[in-house]
Amino acid sequence: MINIVLFGKPGAGKGTQAEFLKEKYNLTHLSTGDIFRFNIKNDTDLGKLAKTYMDKGDLVPDEVTIQMLQSEVDKNPQSAGFLFDGFPRTLAQADALDQFLASKGQSITATVALEADDNILVARLLERGKTSGRPDDQDEEKIRNRYDEYNQKTAQLMDYYKAQGKFHAVDGIGTIAEVTERLTAVFDTF
Repeated sequence: MINIVLFGKPGAGKGTQAEFLKEKYNLTHLSTGDIFRFNIKNDTDLGKLAKTYMDKGDLVPDEVTIQMLQSEVDKNPQSAGFLFDGFPRTLAQADALDQFLASKGQSITATVALEADDNILVARLLERGKTSGRPDDQDEEKIRNRYDEYNQKTAQLMDYYKAQGKFHAVDGIGTIAEVTERLTAVFDTF
């Protein structure tokens, strides 16, 4: 079983690339953002709670995110592997994910980070915000707050996974095909 964590700041192209990767490598794509948006759209209790954080550009608390992700993994017992997109975002989440996977006789195979300049990503998100309807993509201050959150919490994970020999950085700037080619070169080594 292959379990990959896909990192990158909002707008780095994780969702776009995950669509290709899940098909090519037969993985179940678990995007915390998509799962939260589904719950928000359907006005579930989790969605209401998540929305209060997301509207401010803050991360949803660990305990809510961890419980939700474990439920999604459990819903896919026949999966050949998982592509975790947007999770883990903190060291506590990484530890919880490691423990959860270990309880199932699994582990994280690798982590891959799509790297890109903040100013390029802000421009991407503001452009996406014109059609996505997402309030967190339409306000530069909220976008930059999301990047501050990422830098403070998520960036620490790079060291966590580097220490395990599981971290790979990929340039996320270029055409979709160019980035896909770079990712495929890394994924083919697993």
